[in-house]
Amino acid sequence: MTDTPVQNEPTQRRQSFLTLGYRPFFLLGALWAAGAMAMWVSMVAGGFTLPSRFDPVSWHAHAFLFGYLGSIIAGFLLTAVPNWTGRPPLVGGPLLALVLLWCAGRIAIALSELLPLIPVIFVDLSFPFILGALILREVIAGKNWRNVIVVVMLAVFTLANLVFHLEAARGDYAAKGYGLRLGLAAALMMISIIGGRIIPTFTGNWLKNNALNVQPVSPLQPFDKAVLLATLIALSAWLCWPYEMVTGASFIAISSLHAARLARWKGIHTKAEPLVWVLHVGYACVPIGAFTLGLSILLPTFSGPAAAQHIWMAGAIGLMTLAVMTRATLGHTGCDLHAGRGTVLIYAALIASVAARLSAGLWDQQSTAVYALSGTLWIIAFAGFAAVYGALLIRPKSVDN
Repeated sequence: MTDTPVQNEPTQRRQSFLTLGYRPFFLLGALWAAGAMAMWVSMVAGGFTLPSRFDPVSWHAHAFLFGYLGSIIAGFLLTAVPNWTGRPPLVGGPLLALVLLWCAGRIAIALSELLPLIPVIFVDLSFPFILGALILREVIAGKNWRNVIVVVMLAVFTLANLVFHLEAARGDYAAKGYGLRLGLAAALMMISIIGGRIIPTFTGNWLKNNALNVQPVSPLQPFDKAVLLATLIALSAWLCWPYEMVTGASFIAISSLHAARLARWKGIHTKAEPLVWVLHVGYACVPIGAFTLGLSILLPTFSGPAAAQHIWMAGAIGLMTLAVMTRATLGHTGCDLHAGRGTVLIYAALIASVAARLSAGLWDQQSTAVYALSGTLWIIAFAGFAAVYGALLIRPKSVDN
């Protein structure tokens, strides 16, 4: 009989960290969100400059939209797709290689002024391209045709990243260009489609488990499909004609449609569980952002488009991803699906960060201080996630669900 060698604790933790995609990508994504915001706050204060080809605002937008969100998309899909297809997940060395490729993209962009242009673009785009190829392979091998749409959205998201790079390379202000609008549109469609599946499902499960005599409308009914089609049309108009009246009117229209869709999911009955209601609050930023951006187009003196876009960027994307990260981490590590005090605090910090960012325009004299407050609250939210959930993400577990 041969004795099985006993692994030491650091080895077990290292191996556990690479058992499913959510572990490294959620933790590193949260740390990047906090660290990149700390750098941005320092840039705004005039105390820090990156040797990047991107102007500071474009770097900030890219770091969050394509850097942070790219990591969370990877963590979500590499964990969800094996459940969708019944195929084995990406683990170990291949997963580590993908993680390192994402890290290389962040470093290459931060130091891009010191590096040749083409290699920087190649390194940054290699991550989403390879991720998309891996997901497509699994969807085809598992004959999971229902989720081909996810691969399409990821491809559009990758194309948007390329356009962003090309706009910056020719000296355009990429933070207001086609690449950012296309990437944000792809992200909003992901939230609308994937959120439209998981929010009513998770809500219905919680309502049933708590014996409440109410249930949300089932996911992706004909009304939902009509909302998604209208959203695609409105976002396409925004991509092509961002300041035209028809675009503003279309955003006002879809804001009411998304609000009606959200009401059908019965989130009002989930006040007792932050892990559920935060999904509804995050999704609510989709119609709120659409209404505010539409109004800023129709009435330019009402609000600037940048402030309205932050409702989508920080509110819809930031809060929805944080909600998914917390829930998925608890579920996959075998913990109770209940938000503890630390989780509620990081939700509150992020909501307050979004509110502070939007209110900055009301106090021109103190706007720098309000921006710093918003950034600080953002850092608290994502550094808080790393502090509260980091141990769960790296500790060994006998079975990953």
